[in-house]
Amino acid sequence: MEIRNIAIIAHVDHGKTTLTDALMRQTGMVTGEGGSMDSNQLEQERGITIYAKNASLNYKGTKINIVDTPGHADFGSEVERVLRSIDSVVLVVDAQEGPMPQTRFVLKKSLELGLKPIVVLNKIDKPAARPDEVSEMVYELFLDLGANDEQLDFPVVYAIAREGVASTTLGEKGTNLDPILDTILSHVPAAPSDTEVSLVAQPFNLGYDNFVGRLAVARVYKGTLSVNDSVVIRNVEGKNETGRVVKLFTFSGQDRVEATTVTAGDIVMIAGLPTIEIGDTISKAADEELLPAIAIDEPTISLNFFVNDSPFAGREGKFVTNKQIRERLEKELEVNVGLKIEFGDASYKVFGRGELHVAILLENMRREGYEVQVSQPQVIIKEIDGVKVEPYEEVTIECPQEVTGTVIEKMGKRKGIMTDMREGSGGYTRMLIEVPTRGLLGYRGEFTIDTRGEGTLYTRVLGFRPYAGEIKKRDTGSMISMISGKALAFALDNLQNRGVLYIAPGIEVYEGMVVGNVTKGSDMSVNPVKGKQLTNMRSSGTDEAVKLVPAWELSIERGLETMAEDEYLEVTPQSVRLRKQFLKESDRTKAGRKK
Repeated sequence: MEIRNIAIIAHVDHGKTTLTDALMRQTGMVTGEGGSMDSNQLEQERGITIYAKNASLNYKGTKINIVDTPGHADFGSEVERVLRSIDSVVLVVDAQEGPMPQTRFVLKKSLELGLKPIVVLNKIDKPAARPDEVSEMVYELFLDLGANDEQLDFPVVYAIAREGVASTTLGEKGTNLDPILDTILSHVPAAPSDTEVSLVAQPFNLGYDNFVGRLAVARVYKGTLSVNDSVVIRNVEGKNETGRVVKLFTFSGQDRVEATTVTAGDIVMIAGLPTIEIGDTISKAADEELLPAIAIDEPTISLNFFVNDSPFAGREGKFVTNKQIRERLEKELEVNVGLKIEFGDASYKVFGRGELHVAILLENMRREGYEVQVSQPQVIIKEIDGVKVEPYEEVTIECPQEVTGTVIEKMGKRKGIMTDMREGSGGYTRMLIEVPTRGLLGYRGEFTIDTRGEGTLYTRVLGFRPYAGEIKKRDTGSMISMISGKALAFALDNLQNRGVLYIAPGIEVYEGMVVGNVTKGSDMSVNPVKGKQLTNMRSSGTDEAVKLVPAWELSIERGLETMAEDEYLEVTPQSVRLRKQFLKESDRTKAGRKK
């Protein structure tokens, strides 16, 4: 059977997963409405793909291996590795929004590897869809990114993935997704199936199974591999180890199917090689030519993980000790390749690709029953050739025209430099701004408020550039509880005039816990448990009803964005709290003097 290996790439929310799901349903690999590629609970809740996933379908006697990739910039390292193992990409573009930052990022990587993309213009049923204009924008993007003549001659398919229909001509709706599958068969070369030569395979992703341990998701380039075969694992840095294959799996639909032998051209899972890393070359002969290494993007931010030592520690979590947190982070390193961790005795320095990357890890940990405290995320600053450098990102912002002034002013304060600004459709403005990652930390929440939830903000990492100098981002101070107890509506009613509250009445607080922010820049100690004085004296206004504004509840991302340098974010299975590193005011004063 011939094999075609493809990846589906796109910007976040342009319809990759919906299209993959529809293809699987049409070819009978999944039945009913269930069986989405976004199988992880967090992915389903947030509506984004976090982990690259493999699936396969059979069409006209050909096996098509599909890799569904994440669209969010924080998980870009997942996409890069996948592109090395496949023979073509299906680039999905929203027919209204057009190419976005992540479209550019993934397409650039694909073109550099010499892949010839197939373009699918999705969501052509949107009222504001502009397929002709977007098709032209995609062509311009290919030119911008230095595509060669072969790559510029890309086929375009028009689709409504949600309804499971596609056609090769605009204006014709189509009845199913056959046009996409036929385009894949005619444009994607069959995977070389040279089985007579010695084995060469390379893992591009890792998995973990409680029974067989580490799993390598690999592309077999040449030869065959069977269960119980002895193999040599090598890389460009001089690694040279031997191992034995315990189990092999191939993909059928979204299911893993056990196999005894796998052949060249297929994408497989290999168990029994505990030291295998992404980019290693797996061969049977020690003198086999090494495959080029797979580069993984460097992390851009770091923060410290600590044992939770707040007054409420241990109330909700099952795993609260230093040893348990260490083991969990070690396990995460098995599969989360974009993550780096420095293990200390009392704390662990975690390096990630962005706030969302770290927030997903924290969310997974709290759901598993862990309690942990983290420090404020800091950008990684280093020296290259004696020059101090920091990571920069390109930000694409679309917002209503009336708030562009506010956005430009805020980005200017954060050392952002505008490179492009143009009028979009429907009274919106699109801006391209290059800004240090340091300036972006903590801005997303503010942006949502400034644009009243109507703006969109997407980023892509540009790399390291010279240090931009001091950035003053925080205009608010923290409202700190000076006492432990239950928050009362009477006290909160007085406090809400001073800033934004993070807690509602009836919530337990402790001394040193941050219960809100203050509009004026300095910290303020408050008493959120103060009750109404009950006397027999009456005065005007005493019996006015308490009207509380709903609390601005902290999520992990909000906490990471709003926290100050001298604060910790306390993450437990049911709660997310901000607290000062020193709970007592006298200790905070002493620490301030030392500083």
